[in-house]
Amino acid sequence: MRALALAGAMLLAAPALAQDRNGLERADAPPLEPFKIILVGDSTMAPHSGWASAFCANHVKSSVACLNLGRGGRSTRSYRAEGAWDIALGEARVAGYRATYVLIQFGHNDQSTRPERWTEMRTEFPGNLRRFVTEMRAAGAVPVLLTPLTRREFRAGRLANTLEPWAAEIRAVAAAMDVPLIDLNAESAAAVQRMGAETATQLAQVPPRPEELEAARSGTTLPPRPAPAAPVEQRTPPPGPRGRVMRKFDYTHVGPVGAELFARMIAQSLARAVSALGGQIVP
Repeated sequence: MRALALAGAMLLAAPALAQDRNGLERADAPPLEPFKIILVGDSTMAPHSGWASAFCANHVKSSVACLNLGRGGRSTRSYRAEGAWDIALGEARVAGYRATYVLIQFGHNDQSTRPERWTEMRTEFPGNLRRFVTEMRAAGAVPVLLTPLTRREFRAGRLANTLEPWAAEIRAVAAAMDVPLIDLNAESAAAVQRMGAETATQLAQVPPRPEELEAARSGTTLPPRPAPAAPVEQRTPPPGPRGRVMRKFDYTHVGPVGAELFARMIAQSLARAVSALGGQIVP
């Protein structure tokens, strides 16, 4: 019993003895006051095919929790229908942050003809955006609207920016509801037009084939390749990571070069649109 009491006394005295030996004062670290940025959108934002992971990795400080919830093939309708929007709302309600900002970017798949994706541009699409804004504000977060990243298709040397009408609807919602806006469509379209069709092929997930590059040099891009067939699953899969990412050459998705180009663009624009985040954004 005496030995146990002596051992307990030594353990209790250990911090004080360490302090005496080193001659250093001790103090508690101040509480964190972090920010949170949640990214909600389609494949042009999603991991492995969009810009948002590069943004989180390279353009925010460690005082920012940055969460990429972009998902390939999603529109303002399907993102909600599948439950992804509920996940984003749950993340927005998490306490402990000085402020939470939610960047919302859709348009590519609202423009689609696939039955689970498409929306009507003049009424349904802006209505979905207004509902997103209202619900995020009710969750205590600050929504930020983004116009969709441009596609990189060219005709006779000019960029065919088919998403501009959808971008106009987003601008109107942002103005009407006093929402911070990042006009990614206008900025990315101007940047891609400046670089031209040939250079813009470097932004894709994989390099172009010779015929695709030659067409780009002529100023009129070929149609995008279809997605490659998914590999056949092995009957007895090996242990370890088994996730697969299907990369292809097209004029919509981006590889590392394109992701960093547009992530840097977002960083600059976000710092201007939301001044409170200026000190948290890395150029």
